[in-house]
Amino acid sequence: MITKKLITTLPKQVIDELPSVIDQFKIDSKFKLTHFLAQCAHESGNFKFTRENLNYSAQGLLKIFPKYFSKDTAEIAARKPEIIANIVYSLRMGNGNKESGDGYKYRGRGYIQLTGKSNYKSFGDFIGVNLLDNPDLVATKYPLTSAAWFFEIKRLWKIAEEGIEEETIKKITKLINGGHHGLDDRISKTKIFYQC
Repeated sequence: MITKKLITTLPKQVIDELPSVIDQFKIDSKFKLTHFLAQCAHESGNFKFTRENLNYSAQGLLKIFPKYFSKDTAEIAARKPEIIANIVYSLRMGNGNKESGDGYKYRGRGYIQLTGKSNYKSFGDFIGVNLLDNPDLVATKYPLTSAAWFFEIKRLWKIAEEGIEEETIKKITKLINGGHHGLDDRISKTKIFYQC
């Protein structure tokens, strides 16, 4: 399943983690592997980013997070990732209030941005590692495994088996990011990985 073309296409960190991910999550079809790699590649800037970038301008905060920021609070929080994360992720996904620091501690990591204390706990339990005390392991040691776990809990493997048509890509994309953000790039990447 890991072809020579795939080896030359993917970075070493992905290739190193991929065999155990394929085995552990029973990625036993070309459709599953294609969708998984294409979505991970899109979400991580071609496997470059394993940590959420929260370095937003005031204007960016108002556009992306209008629910959490007013013009005044956006000016104060702009370009301060820790403050932004603690506000946006406060009292969500098992996190405490903004003063707890959980929002920043359990911000998005991995190729499909595992986010929130409860998700870190669940994924840590699944792999048998205490991620609550060392959440950065998701970015450094388990970026691909955490993404595969996300595919597992969201039941994306079954959808992936429907093929590589645009409608299937749309279904998977919606479950990953709530809409169809970056759909053209996801379609392009799906075609590329299907040919590897």
